[in-house]
Amino acid sequence: MLQPLSTLPREARDTLFLLAVIAWIIAPLVGELPVWCSAMAALLLLWRGVIALRSAPLPSRWWLMGLLLLAIAATLYTHRTLMGRDAGVTFIVVLLALKTLEMRARRDAFVIFFLGFFTLLSNFFFSQSLLTAASMLVGLLGLLTALVNSHMPVGRPPLLQAAKTAGWMALLGAPIMAVLFVLFPRLAPLWGVPSDAMSGRSGLSANMQVGTIAKLALDSSIAMRIRFDGAAPEQRNMYFRGPVLSTFDGREWRPLYMGFPPLVQTATDLQVQGPPVKYQVTLEANNRPWLLVLDATPERPDLKGYTPTMTPDLQWVVERPMADLVRYRAESYPVFRHGPLREASALTLVDYLRLPFGFNPRTAQLALEMRRDPRLARADTSTLVNAVMERLRTGGYQYTLEPGVYGSHTADEFWFDRKEGFCEHIASSFVLLMRALNVPARVVTGYQGGELNGVDGFWTVRQSDAHAWAEVWVAGQGWVRVDPTSAVAPGRTGSLQRLESPSSAFTQALVTVSPAFALNLRALWEATNNRWNQWVLNYSQAKQLDMLRNLGFESPSWEDLSYVLIAIVVLASLVGAAWALWERHRQDPWLRLYHRATLRLQNAGLALPPNTPPRQMAALLKARSPATDAGLSSVHDWLLRLEAWRYAAHGKDKPPALGLLQREFRQLSWPKRLAPLASARPK
Repeated sequence: MLQPLSTLPREARDTLFLLAVIAWIIAPLVGELPVWCSAMAALLLLWRGVIALRSAPLPSRWWLMGLLLLAIAATLYTHRTLMGRDAGVTFIVVLLALKTLEMRARRDAFVIFFLGFFTLLSNFFFSQSLLTAASMLVGLLGLLTALVNSHMPVGRPPLLQAAKTAGWMALLGAPIMAVLFVLFPRLAPLWGVPSDAMSGRSGLSANMQVGTIAKLALDSSIAMRIRFDGAAPEQRNMYFRGPVLSTFDGREWRPLYMGFPPLVQTATDLQVQGPPVKYQVTLEANNRPWLLVLDATPERPDLKGYTPTMTPDLQWVVERPMADLVRYRAESYPVFRHGPLREASALTLVDYLRLPFGFNPRTAQLALEMRRDPRLARADTSTLVNAVMERLRTGGYQYTLEPGVYGSHTADEFWFDRKEGFCEHIASSFVLLMRALNVPARVVTGYQGGELNGVDGFWTVRQSDAHAWAEVWVAGQGWVRVDPTSAVAPGRTGSLQRLESPSSAFTQALVTVSPAFALNLRALWEATNNRWNQWVLNYSQAKQLDMLRNLGFESPSWEDLSYVLIAIVVLASLVGAAWALWERHRQDPWLRLYHRATLRLQNAGLALPPNTPPRQMAALLKARSPATDAGLSSVHDWLLRLEAWRYAAHGKDKPPALGLLQREFRQLSWPKRLAPLASARPK
């Protein structure tokens, strides 16, 4: 039977508490660590816990050396290096767990504390969410509690006492952390987010492989948040433009420009009209160079630290992948016209008519049969689009997240065999059929729709809102958006049937008991996360300079920031000095005056035993001074009055005020050097 924690020896109790704190810090990293590393760390901590409970001896250094070599070999095998973020975090976790097995003295405990602090910080390499920050705050308090407890070597102080001290330390340090957060230079992150691994999950990618995913797992994580300055567009009209895919090899769609696109766009390519929609986007880190904006955005989005550029197909990109959360403003025009208006001047439209040789023969035959139809033989593009959309509406086609794996002829299987798929199957098949009808067409990917958070007024766009639609070229109009998915599943692009990711058993039970409460709780949590993103994660260099501008600096610079920081340091020092003076006045002024008198006499050569009362000090002074020395007699009398003020029983005769004694102290002629005792003088 396990003993209660309060009955264990102090060493065992403190060790188990420290092991629990270490396990708490490592736990969030389990999903990022190799399986062997998590298992090894758990076994080492469990081993150390058993040693503490049984008061068994620690393993020999040969054991530790062997385990260390094993960890180095496993890290090299897994990461092919000992350098870098992933390998470094893996190795530091193993070192932290191994160090607990040689914790023999306080010095070893201090090394564990510092390794624990570093491992705590490494959690933010992978996630900077509010939940991670709250979890690491608990871990920080745990490490501080263990550190304070290690400085209490006498007795058996309760952990609650050390926790209170640690809490006060954290509270006292909070203002310093706040000042450093606000004024410390904003440095670019040392590490970016991990490379995207969205295969089999909803979200955006640089290309689109059709038919290779049998089941699409919805990802409910947030892609971006939008706040509109005025009224928001209708949800069905919210198309946030991402990569435009124009080249198809039979299986995969890719952009027409594989590198950085040439800037061949002219002023007539994009024409907008009507009032713009103004909004602010908070884009989550995605390690991609895309800026998601509504169609169409002619002016460059306002993004500090980047130089956005528009591609010829209206996509906004930046010069490097965005590895951290960013915020930018944009103005979009829902009514616009883009692309060449006449076919004779549109030589580049041939790129949007190409079809891979040897693929989807039945789709090509379908296009030929449609052209043979007298009603469509000489039909314009709009009529052909309506005919294909009508086929999707009435042909028994279904929108599903589990279409299975398609073969080589993805469009043929969609149009004639399976008749089901998610948006990429529908958009790809539609574009291929339009090209077979000799209509220029391309696939556009991005996000469609969103969800209004009633708590903070932001629109939330999730990875599950990732979408693919089509654009066809119409003479006299240019490129026109066509969403074939809306013909198969109108609710997908509307507000009634938004896609939802699978929920946990607890979430499903909560929704069953109280759907409204579950929705409100989710909205509140996401609004709180949004505030965290806006105020903490998105506190950038531009915001620092804006803060200086609000303080009155006309053209703020880093020199101005240093002046403000120095001023705050000086002010804090003055406040600290004032606090120290106030603390001195809070202490017993009589004791302070007594200590000053003691120091004066000791400097003069008078040997005083510890805690000598003023009366005895006066007697010793009298024995060392001649009777005719008026200055020393005044000091003698002052010492007697000092004791009388503190200890004498007062009747009608009140002692002198302490303030008077303090003034006399400064006026007395204190001896510089006392003569030797008379008995010690040579005869």
